[in-house]
Amino acid sequence: MASVFAPHGTLRASINLGNPVLASLDPATGQPVGVSVDLATEFARRLGVPLQLVAVKSAGLSVENVNQDKADIGFFAVDPKRGEEIAFTKPYVLIEGFYLVRDASPITRNAQVDQTGVTVAVGKGSAYDLFLTRELQHATLVRIPTSPAVVQGFLDQHLDVAAGVKQQLQKDAGQTGGLRLLDQRFMVIRQAMGVPKARGDDAAAYLASFVEEMKASGFVKASLARHHIDGAAVAGEGD
Repeated sequence: MASVFAPHGTLRASINLGNPVLASLDPATGQPVGVSVDLATEFARRLGVPLQLVAVKSAGLSVENVNQDKADIGFFAVDPKRGEEIAFTKPYVLIEGFYLVRDASPITRNAQVDQTGVTVAVGKGSAYDLFLTRELQHATLVRIPTSPAVVQGFLDQHLDVAAGVKQQLQKDAGQTGGLRLLDQRFMVIRQAMGVPKARGDDAAAYLASFVEEMKASGFVKASLARHHIDGAAVAGEGD
């Protein structure tokens, strides 16, 4: 399988730094760390090839890496549009998507977001962008270049709602003040590994088997704990 996944001799893994649940930069080394990095490292070890991390700042760019043969595997939220070109495993982690508003906002429930005149900040090309593009019928999406920049864009542009990873929104709200999360998630993001469909069914099956083993063995759970990730759950068989 090494020649299928790493035809250039090195396994290139696309790492999205825009989702802090999956990966971030180690302040001490400046290198990417996180559960996606741990999985990529273990997968390369099993294939017996060197690993190259191709780090980007957004989910959209991570998808482009794989679709444009700049990376061999990636870590993505499962989505039908992305699934046109990428074969996904079953999810290994479930992440909650939430809305954030100002304390003074009249919006208190998710159902109040999809109203004419309401503006919603999302990270361009993120799972939230793709999902809300399909789901919201009346509100207006305002796409911010990267997910970590959503709250600042929401503030700078005086938008009504920010949508994103619960952990990122909580962190930004704590640093900024005067903001609150709505009390119910609007979606659950199913984070999976993916390989280009062009690599064939055997490659997709091999990667899927690897992810199931990593969940069952406790590898994913231990990685999340080691990187102090709270609020993300290891996906189960039925997810």
